[in-house]
This record gives sequence, structure tokens and C-alpha cells, in this order.
Amino acid sequence: QVQLVESGGGTVQPGGSVRLRCEASGFTFNLYWMYWLRQAPGKGLEWVSSISQGSHTRSYPDSMRSRLAISRDNEKNLVFLEMTDLRPEDTAMYFCSRDREGLYRGQGTQVTVSAGSWGQGTQVTVSS
Repeated sequence: QVQLVESGGGTVQPGGSVRLRCEASGFTFNLYWMYWLRQAPGKGLEWVSSISQGSHTRSYPDSMRSRLAISRDNEKNLVFLEMTDLRPEDTAMYFCSRDREGLYRGQGTQVTVSAGSWGQGTQVTVSS
């Protein structure tokens, strides 16, 4: 039984970055290309990134190429997607998938890019 579990999403300020993680099980991971897809509110699934079995080929949409980095660890059955310079239009549910159509995908992890309301912060000082 194919299982894909995504994590790493959250709320990020514009210009920030996230690193998404996908843990795969139930199939021979190193025999498959892996994909990241996303779905924004009210829109269909959108392909975001692909990586070949041995990581030799990595693909991205031209519009996002400079901001994305996909990687995988075949020993641990993991796939990662690092996204930088996040924009509000990147807000979406992000899915890890064994196929580009998303037939075998996980439950997703939500990434929200918003200036939002942030607190003033609290200073943490670590000193010996």
C-alpha cells in the first residue's frame, strides 16, 4: 500500500523559505520518479517539481525554477522540496506524489505565505 506523508508546511512571511519533507513507504522507492504538486484554493493540481530515481534529472516550471530545489534520499525513502523567496501566490496545499497526475499522493502539507500579523517577538539570549 503506497503511503506518502508530507510535513514541513506552515505560515511564512513573503520572502521567506520552507523545506517540505515527504516520507514514502509501501513501494520500492528507488524505482520511481517522485513529484511535488500543489493545489491553491479554488484551483486544480499544479505540477511543481520532479526528480528521477537517481536524482540525475530534476525539473521545475520555468516560472519557479530559481526558487525551488528538489532532492531525495533513497536510503531513507525521503523526498524534499526547498522553496525560497516565497510569495503570497505560493499559498497552497503541497503534495508529494509517486506520479505526475497525483493519483498516488499524500494528504498534503499546507504552506501559507502571508505578511499577516506578527508579534513583536521575544529576545532569547544563549550565553555561557
